[in-house]
Amino acid sequence: MDRILLIGAILSLVGSLGYTLFALGAGNFRPGRFNVVAILTAFALMSAFLYLRGKLEGSCPLNSLFDVLIFQSWSFLLIYLLVGTAYRLSLLGAFTAPLAFLMLLVALVGPLDQTPRARATNAWIETHAALSIVAYGALGLAAVAGIMYLLQERLLKAHKVSSLLYNLPPITDLAAAIVRLLWLGIVLLTISFAAGMLSQMAVNQVKYTASLAIWGLYALILVLHKLGFAPPRRLALFTVSGFALVLLSLPGIQYLSSRP
Repeated sequence: MDRILLIGAILSLVGSLGYTLFALGAGNFRPGRFNVVAILTAFALMSAFLYLRGKLEGSCPLNSLFDVLIFQSWSFLLIYLLVGTAYRLSLLGAFTAPLAFLMLLVALVGPLDQTPRARATNAWIETHAALSIVAYGALGLAAVAGIMYLLQERLLKAHKVSSLLYNLPPITDLAAAIVRLLWLGIVLLTISFAAGMLSQMAVNQVKYTASLAIWGLYALILVLHKLGFAPPRRLALFTVSGFALVLLSLPGIQYLSSRP
């Protein structure tokens, strides 16, 4: 049953991606209800999967790389649904769907799943773990907005007129969205650290150190932007590069943290 939910979510995201590619190929792309409905459907199916998985494990489903990838993919869609529509970034969904799809596909195809086991729980530790992943979702959406910024800048400099260019949000809105999403990610990570300390339990040193390093990286990016050393284009590059580093380090962090 749980795999069927994930397959349904993947098909919904494939539908969103297929619509986008077809419309772009036809030169008539306009973000509309189809993409939003497809993403909402995928989000609902993944929410159902995570609920069932959490019941099996007796805790927040973040106990394997399989769980982490699915929860991370879910968090991308959550942040998009909360933020994308609020800041006139409807096209962000068309760029978010491929990222969520790839993470789901890797989780399903790769030998990453483990037999769910009930574990002892602590509310603060659960809050810490969940907020950390949602924070990475915000940072991931900031990277997606960064890609959109760099793409639009390239199209403008090349004087290439297309339906994609006309439907991209104003470049100033994208720059503002990157900053807002970075701040959201930093705030959520900070709250997750506080929740971890309130648990008064020993934390996994590998995950704690990695989270602290990621917090420091994005805090540095925001400080550089505030001081004028990271104007919008450089900010977008830093944001995309930073999240690529996070994604590449994720398997290693999960592997090292699972070792006794």
